[in-house]
Amino acid sequence: MTQPNIIDEEEDYDYESLPPNFSLIQNMAAGAFAGIAEHCAMYPIDAVKTRMQIVNSNPAAVYHGVVQSTYRIASTEGVFSLWRGMSSVIAGAGPAHAVYFATYEAVKHLMGGNKVGEHHFLAAATSGACATIASDALMNPFDVIKQRMQIQNSAKMYRSMLDCAKYVYRNEGLGAFYVSYPTTLSMTVPFTALQFLAYESISTSMNPTKKYDPATHCLAGAVAGGFAAALTTPMDVIKTMLQTRGAAQDAEVRAVSGFVAGCKLLYRREGVKGFFKGLKPRVLTTMPSTAICWSAYEASKAYFIHQNNSQP
Repeated sequence: MTQPNIIDEEEDYDYESLPPNFSLIQNMAAGAFAGIAEHCAMYPIDAVKTRMQIVNSNPAAVYHGVVQSTYRIASTEGVFSLWRGMSSVIAGAGPAHAVYFATYEAVKHLMGGNKVGEHHFLAAATSGACATIASDALMNPFDVIKQRMQIQNSAKMYRSMLDCAKYVYRNEGLGAFYVSYPTTLSMTVPFTALQFLAYESISTSMNPTKKYDPATHCLAGAVAGGFAAALTTPMDVIKTMLQTRGAAQDAEVRAVSGFVAGCKLLYRREGVKGFFKGLKPRVLTTMPSTAICWSAYEASKAYFIHQNNSQP
């Protein structure tokens, strides 16, 4: 028997305007699937980005270039070291992205951002910012653990995600998991607002009817993500400094207490160019990641909507 397509062009329901029976659980499930797919696909490049962004007074621990850094890590620490810490991402990305997309859809709906053929600047930016604030509160501890496990020779310090979490808590306290949260928000709120704004603008321009179109979602997601990532790289560098300071051998880095102190130290040591360390791997990671994320999310949402509309 022939299986029905996920989306039937003959059906007259509006894909973007969620039906009344499209539940919060279904929206969160779509977001969780999207989040895990996004992070896992590009994780090794993210590990390279972390190594490149770390402020280190030891020249032997400084990484330059995506290809050179990838080869160096794989050849000296083993290929699988590029995936160290991914368990933390899997554990946190699902719930965090579920909250992310559920908040995004709820706020956008409340602000009237789902009308066909219309682009709502304020609704897109506001819903993206609100979604980020909520999801980052959940994801931040997992991100700290991930970056601690990505640093050089982390295998000698932490056996697993739980071991890393225990080590950080025992030696630095609960605050270590959230010391970077204000900095994270200073990066991710504008990042998300820019990404959602660009995504909604590009997808609306390419697909005014807002029907399910994989090519549109993929391309719009990639361009939007790369654009937002490039503009917010300086905050990402400071976030990495704060999240890895506890493992630093440098006394000045260990003493950094927040965003302003991190900026001063980085500027004094490396100048303006220091704020753009890891720009290439950040963009390389973000573009396919956001393309995968949006494609997976929109596909999941389309499937659930189809299922709801197929019920008698």
